[in-house]
Amino acid sequence: MEIKDGFISINKEKGCTSHDCVKQIRKLLGTKKVGHTGTLDPEVTGTLPIAIGNATRFIQYLPQGKTYIGQIQLGIRTKTDDIQGEILNKKKWPILSNNELDNYLNNFRGIIQQVPPKVSSVHVNGERAYKKSLKNEEFELHPREVEIEELVLKEWDQANGILEIKVSCTSGTYIRSIARDLGQVLDSEGCLLNLKRISACGFHERNSIKISDLSDLNEKNSPFIIPTISALDHISTLVLTNQEEIHFWKTGRIIKFNANNFVKSSSFDYKKPIKIIDHKKLLLGIGFINEDKTALHPKLVLNAK
Repeated sequence: MEIKDGFISINKEKGCTSHDCVKQIRKLLGTKKVGHTGTLDPEVTGTLPIAIGNATRFIQYLPQGKTYIGQIQLGIRTKTDDIQGEILNKKKWPILSNNELDNYLNNFRGIIQQVPPKVSSVHVNGERAYKKSLKNEEFELHPREVEIEELVLKEWDQANGILEIKVSCTSGTYIRSIARDLGQVLDSEGCLLNLKRISACGFHERNSIKISDLSDLNEKNSPFIIPTISALDHISTLVLTNQEEIHFWKTGRIIKFNANNFVKSSSFDYKKPIKIIDHKKLLLGIGFINEDKTALHPKLVLNAK
């Protein structure tokens, strides 16, 4: 069956891997050209955007921010930095008011250095860290710079040592690492108890669907597929109206840039990727303007009919 290019925002259930979701959609649509925008651990639920067809080529141009709701269990350290892992140590947590705990969370706001969990997909000498961990190999992971754009303390259960947080962050941030490191900051231990991703790459939980809802998906009935161009609303737009320029674009040639020949959005930014469309609002690809603003350089070209 032939399905339009675009994105489907899956509400992933617990126990299902990101690749499981991709495999199911590949089977359902009869195509191998399906990919996800970033792995969710099997125990993590929530928003998992899936790209179909040529949309897979635009994944890197989606917004990169992600938002999570998570619960952290203080007093326990595990091998995987989440509650599913082997317990390595237990230690009492301090008595804290909400304000005191919120002040400790300042350690994790803004741009921070973060060491990924040993059980993560980070590469170590050409191999995933989690594979090395499964083989009980000894290795070290180096800190990485990540940005925590928002960290809100939503609830604090002093009696059970459980706090709930909302985190908006850049790609590559590990909430498990925040849980582990918060335990250390409090002279206790910490691990991730539960985690749900409520938004990712411009897609939101409220607009996501379960895999089971896709059983009736077909060429004529594809209401769940979000057009690629709609997923790129955050990118400035240039409209090519000249047929010769469109031909140049489709053949990957540099086009002389004259602002008078382009219809551009008010948010146009020369330094960022530009979404290229034709007068029918058909997506043609992604381009960049050179530094002296004289030429449009194709970066990703769709040979649209």
